[in-house]
Amino acid sequence: MIVKIVAPIWLKKGETARRIRGRIKAILDAEAVLGHRSGENPARFSDHLDRVLPRVKKRQQVVHHPALPWEDMPKFIEELKTRPRRAARVLHLLILTATRTNEAIFARVEEFDLEAKVWTIPGERMKMKIAHRVPLSDDAVKLVRAAMEKAKGGWLFPGFKEGKPLSNMAMLLLLRRMNREDITVHGFRSTFRDWVADCTDFPDSLAEQALAHTVKSQTERAYRRRDMLERRRPMMDEWANYCAGKSKVVEMADRKSA
Repeated sequence: MIVKIVAPIWLKKGETARRIRGRIKAILDAEAVLGHRSGENPARFSDHLDRVLPRVKKRQQVVHHPALPWEDMPKFIEELKTRPRRAARVLHLLILTATRTNEAIFARVEEFDLEAKVWTIPGERMKMKIAHRVPLSDDAVKLVRAAMEKAKGGWLFPGFKEGKPLSNMAMLLLLRRMNREDITVHGFRSTFRDWVADCTDFPDSLAEQALAHTVKSQTERAYRRRDMLERRRPMMDEWANYCAGKSKVVEMADRKSA
């Protein structure tokens, strides 16, 4: 029965098939613990289903999102500022805060404390389901304050449909209108990460926290319970200044040889 379920999609939809098999196995394991069944688990893979299901090729390497080189960011921001639509403003904020599409598109007015210059994104909108505080640069504060004047229904960037936020396709379409189909919205996070690594002395831990990445080490995660908000603030300020063309950078390799 298990083979009949997963075999039709084992090669066509490998990841889905593996998840289905794993969940069936987990359910049957739980039933055994509760005393509702006995014997070996028919959804077991090693030395069992792997003998009858066709072999699959090794998973392909992760495909990275095409990103804008950090050297081109000031010129890109300069052009972005000439774009009149809301999509340009939300993309600008996304770049300055190194956030994800859904985190920016679904931003609500009440999430921003402009006096403290902090944006608190609730956990339900974060990939790791943990609330994330973002220190706002002066340029980011100006963007948010201007957007608040046109906010509707609580959405910082309202869409064209009543009561709805801006479409999550808006920024992608904007890039197409700018003839930048060579990059993606998500790729701007990589641009920020490369800039931190190549051009600044800020530690990797600050950059990873800014990107809301999970700390892989359980031991380090146990000790790092704070989000280093104030330590991240100078980094985000410097990033905003660089994006606006207000500061020049020297790559770390050049700094060390100087």
